[in-house]
Amino acid sequence: MRKPSTIKIGKNLQAIRKSNGFTQEKLAEEIDVSVRYISDIEQDRAKPSYEVLIRICNLFKISLDQIFSKYLAVTNNKILEYPLLGYEKLSKEDKATIEYLIMYFNKK
Repeated sequence: MRKPSTIKIGKNLQAIRKSNGFTQEKLAEEIDVSVRYISDIEQDRAKPSYEVLIRICNLFKISLDQIFSKYLAVTNNKILEYPLLGYEKLSKEDKATIEYLIMYFNKK
């Protein structure tokens, strides 16, 4: 595997944040950092500290491999679907609707 020259995770973090319905302001408040710092991370102008990465993972209940998936040689055949990360936060009715739609489309 070719070693990446620069690891950029800003777009991944932004996708994870948005899929959980968080604004930059809300994320910054939840993990106790500035909005500017979140913006800089998402634009790959700053690298998050280990502490910030752990806070993000704990907040969104994800693992570090979901943030660094592009750079890891082993992903255990996982398909990381950021839009589905917010599924667990949905109401029972919304989950039932999604499950119905999946069954409907799988029949076609």
